[in-house]
Amino acid sequence: MSRHEASFEIDSKADSYAARRMLEQVYDTIREESRSVREKADDADELLEEFRTLRDAAKRPASGRLTIIYEQHDDFSE
Repeated sequence: MSRHEASFEIDSKADSYAARRMLEQVYDTIREESRSVREKADDADELLEEFRTLRDAAKRPASGRLTIIYEQHDDFSE
């Protein structure tokens, strides 16, 4: 398994706005993909809810850190 991590320090309104826009885009992408690929599967709904929570939290400007972790598993099955 490979692991990739990126952290973004949010310490200004511009940083907060950039994080918010990024999370909005991720949420919109996941929403669209879950509609076309998974047809309302339970796991897609849970994933979408988690990203909705992140997106909504980013609407309130605040300092902090946004960390994205991507773990790539060696076994891929469709």
